[in-house]
Amino acid sequence: MLSTRLTNATFVTMDPDHPVAHELGIWQGRIVGLDRAVASLPARRVVDLRGATVLPGFIDSHVHLAWTGLKAKSPSLAGVTGVEEALAVVAEAATRQDGAGSWVFVGGYDQRALGRHLTAAELDRVAHDRRVFLMHTSGHACVVNTAVLDLLPGDVPHEDGLLVESAMGAVRRLRLPYAQSELADAIEHAGRVCLAEGVTAVAEAGIGGGLLGHSPVELGAYQLLRGQGRLPLRVQLMPGGDTLRPQGAHEHDGIPRGLDLGLRTGFGDDWLSVGALKIYTDGGMMARTAALTEPYEGMTGTGQLQDDPEHLTDLIVDGHLAGWQLAVHAIGDRAADLALDAFEKAQKLRPRPDARHRVEHAGLIRPDQLPRFAALGVSAVVQPNFLRCFGDDYANVMGERRAPWMYRGRGFLEHGVTVVGSSDRPVADGSPLRAIQFMVERASVSGQLIGPEEALTVDEALRAYTVAGAYACRWEDSAGSLTPGKRADLVVLGDDPRRVEPSRIGGIEVVTTFVDGRDALEETRQ
Repeated sequence: MLSTRLTNATFVTMDPDHPVAHELGIWQGRIVGLDRAVASLPARRVVDLRGATVLPGFIDSHVHLAWTGLKAKSPSLAGVTGVEEALAVVAEAATRQDGAGSWVFVGGYDQRALGRHLTAAELDRVAHDRRVFLMHTSGHACVVNTAVLDLLPGDVPHEDGLLVESAMGAVRRLRLPYAQSELADAIEHAGRVCLAEGVTAVAEAGIGGGLLGHSPVELGAYQLLRGQGRLPLRVQLMPGGDTLRPQGAHEHDGIPRGLDLGLRTGFGDDWLSVGALKIYTDGGMMARTAALTEPYEGMTGTGQLQDDPEHLTDLIVDGHLAGWQLAVHAIGDRAADLALDAFEKAQKLRPRPDARHRVEHAGLIRPDQLPRFAALGVSAVVQPNFLRCFGDDYANVMGERRAPWMYRGRGFLEHGVTVVGSSDRPVADGSPLRAIQFMVERASVSGQLIGPEEALTVDEALRAYTVAGAYACRWEDSAGSLTPGKRADLVVLGDDPRRVEPSRIGGIEVVTTFVDGRDALEETRQ
């Protein structure tokens, strides 16, 4: 007997052996058959989906759940367009904190909306003796007041309270760690937001260290949720590269650095597992810290690497030697050169044909770099909503010649490179459907076309959030398509993305989301 039979729907399976079905059977959280294979079988529950379109649950291969949940509870400057208005928000947030010396965290800070960066002196005027921390929406910069600057070592660089990249990390460490219980609540909240947008599995892009880690025991927050039955969706965790340390392994193991006990990619179960090792090589375009080979348009700067190139290369090579899949953050083309060079060096030292290393973002990739991605078997984990939301600004700072190279689609596929969809939530809109629309149209919210020659078909864009996401996370045996034997994770849509005008894809209703064969949104509403 089936647990559930779903009927009266168009199941877009993403499986070439059975591309479309109209009935789907579920038993113990797995898909057991399609159409005639299950149509006559008894079922404890039969669900009439009333002509809906059903796809494999979307996989968001690069998110920040804890940051998303914490940000949702914090005051925000999102939508603020003036300096005085921004300072008023900070002043109000400061008055809500008890006692001098307490921390005031405000999210959504973006100097582009204000016309310039705020300064430490301006924040001092409204701080009420609190320590003020404004988190840049990119996650690569912050602005703080003098009370915070006074706590930092004298060699931490800043410009009137603006700190970027590793300097920002020095500020964050003053506040860390967060309690596991607080992180668990934030993660649960963010996971339920993902479910509402049809996402059934995610890769958490950096825990325990790096720019955005929240605690050295951050994994425990996810285990807490898992143990309490509160983890809303499947999560793969990427430890930060700086969590590795020298190991006294046997010389034949060839592991120079690793996590304690030899933990690495693949440990865990269907709900919670360890994924790739997250390594930052540069910053971001929003903060103008992505590392480029040529200056930003109209500027003299070329961004920055996170560390000495040799140190970054050594970390990438050591991670490879220790058996990790690597997820290397490289937005600018100079950072991508470093990542590709390091991958090549690592593969020569110890060939691993199925390492499935990833470049996270691949924000600006020159034509000559495309064949190198392919030759090394490296996936490009892109964020289409970056260009949908911020594309006008990005195109302006890249200039006419380089703008078409941003967050590519077609160029990667034509070279045989796997294109993986993701959001980097909460940096940008997390909706897969709106991202898929951008991948097809290549139009920002203003309507500006950005690299239209990089557009994908609807089927190719859907693949980036299903089949390709499963491949990038090594879930291809259990997720990514509606194939018998795989997990019954699926999203029910109010219309078929393949049949509507591309401009309507982002507005398609997510009717509900199934995880492990259960209606996860229905359980949330109860």
